[in-house]
Amino acid sequence: QVQLVESGGDLVQPGGSLRLSCAASESIFRVYAMGWYRQAPGKQRELVASITSGGITNYADFVKGRFTISRDNAKNTVYLRMNSLKPEDTALYYCNGRYTSGRYTHPWGQGTQVTVSS
Repeated sequence: QVQLVESGGDLVQPGGSLRLSCAASESIFRVYAMGWYRQAPGKQRELVASITSGGITNYADFVKGRFTISRDNAKNTVYLRMNSLKPEDTALYYCNGRYTSGRYTHPWGQGTQVTVSS
């Protein structure tokens, strides 16, 4: 059964840091690039960062220099390290596989909530 399980979200003050984790089924992790996405209330889901199976990364402009995506191939896990968090980073964060076209590959997991507030 294909699974995507996100964790690590929390309430954090502006300027703080968090590390999100996404445990993926091997059938996803071994085949596809992986992406972190987010969806804020009333907004569309958007891509935050992606990483290929070979470790090539790409970031949305609004997180460049603050967020770092990485993957542990032995654990089928992808991470998102988030530094210098801002209130506008508040959202439900998801991971998924990513086709070369940019489209996501599988049904969404439950996500993990990140709230940045003082």
